[in-house]
Amino acid sequence: MPQKQVVVIGSGFAGLSTATHLAHAGYKVTILEKNTTPGGRARKFEAEGFVFDMGPSWYWMPDVFEKYFASFGKKPSDYYNLVRLDPSYTVVFGEKQFVNIPADLKDFKALLESMEPGVGPKLDAFLEQAAYKYKVGINDLVYRPSRSIFEFTNPRLLADIIRMDVFQSMAKHVRKFFNDEKIIRLMEFPVIFLGETADNIPALYSLMNYADIVLGTWYPMGGMHEIVKGMVKLAEEKGVNIQLGADVSQIEVQNGKAKGVVLKNGKKYEADVVVAAADYHHVDSQLLSPEYRNYSENYWNKRVMAPSSLLFYLGIDKKLENLTHHCLFFDEQMGPHADAIYKNPRWPERPLFYLSAASKTDLSVAPEGKENLVILIPLAPDLEDGEEIREKYYHMVMDRLEKLTGQEIRSHVVFKRSYAHSDFKADYNAFKGNAYGLANTLLQTAILKPSLKNKKVNNLYYTGQLTVPGPGVPPTIISGHVVSREIIKENNL
Repeated sequence: MPQKQVVVIGSGFAGLSTATHLAHAGYKVTILEKNTTPGGRARKFEAEGFVFDMGPSWYWMPDVFEKYFASFGKKPSDYYNLVRLDPSYTVVFGEKQFVNIPADLKDFKALLESMEPGVGPKLDAFLEQAAYKYKVGINDLVYRPSRSIFEFTNPRLLADIIRMDVFQSMAKHVRKFFNDEKIIRLMEFPVIFLGETADNIPALYSLMNYADIVLGTWYPMGGMHEIVKGMVKLAEEKGVNIQLGADVSQIEVQNGKAKGVVLKNGKKYEADVVVAAADYHHVDSQLLSPEYRNYSENYWNKRVMAPSSLLFYLGIDKKLENLTHHCLFFDEQMGPHADAIYKNPRWPERPLFYLSAASKTDLSVAPEGKENLVILIPLAPDLEDGEEIREKYYHMVMDRLEKLTGQEIRSHVVFKRSYAHSDFKADYNAFKGNAYGLANTLLQTAILKPSLKNKKVNNLYYTGQLTVPGPGVPPTIISGHVVSREIIKENNL
């Protein structure tokens, strides 16, 4: 019998994961990618000897990557060289208030003891709970397709869910254990990746603290795009056909079944199954006829989006002092910035920001004696982001960066590129120019997320950051595995 043909739209982590799992199971899989390089938001670019990861820069949850490659009898080390960072990252609370977060747990506990004497046993209790949540959450809950409430009605699982504090906020949970304001900010920091403030993120996500403190912060030498290269190589080893510069304009549907996709250049690809690993809203609203859309525009406009970002990719013609690979600048209050993102969307008056200096770890990403910097400011989605406002914020953060680190930087910038909302829309068709997907609020968790299957087209599926399990590199890799299992179950070879 001929193989069943699967077309996957998009070559980000979710698309590559889906395609590889399906090819491994015996399907004939083609990935169609609108851009000229694979990886979605995890693309890279090179300029004047500098190599920049365009998107994700944090490598957390190494066990998820190990599990992914193990599904095919492989290891991450077959494709890239992983190193653990120490310090994991640096938090800057103000001038001469630089806190390096050590990789060793004993050293981390000693650091917290110096900030809040007697906190050691509380940290142990906090991490014990976080470890339990990680075990159940990452090894069980996130692998559920969340298509029915009955997936979660097992008595043991219900007990687990209650025990995991899903109905308590992260902010309240952290304050049960810690009093020092700096420690609280450290413990609340990881949920930034989930797209909401700690007041609105379920305490279930203290599992992120376990990932941070115990499992550690890692880096693939050469950059995060090395993961993409590895996943692409594995996909091609399994027979996946990846077509670049293939911009899809339509999913053809007949009698409630997707028959294939059409590119903007008119080329057609027939399919027995179509998987949308591109922006869910774009696929739903632009690639399907109105009668086949899963959700209305009103539905999408009511979703709580994770932030967008303004990024600056900078090449510096000297080595810089007082910086580590990852630096979080918390020298301003979180409240006003959070209000500008989530409550009253606007450009923030005094933004917090993040800096990645991968050249502190990896000499290959910058010419000798030079530095590679990426600066990221989280922002509300759907803001106007013209050149004038970008420049204003460039100088705003550079003023603070130079003052806090005690050195001249701007005059040494030999390469500069900015990237924000309009770029996310142009490159990824990102809904409202979002960078991270949907916020992981309680009302946007599991079955309350957009469904991974179209309700009106019986062979059209969705994967990635706008469906289950949610945003972030490990969750989107898992998303591809989850949707591939549903496809295999419902489209038997």
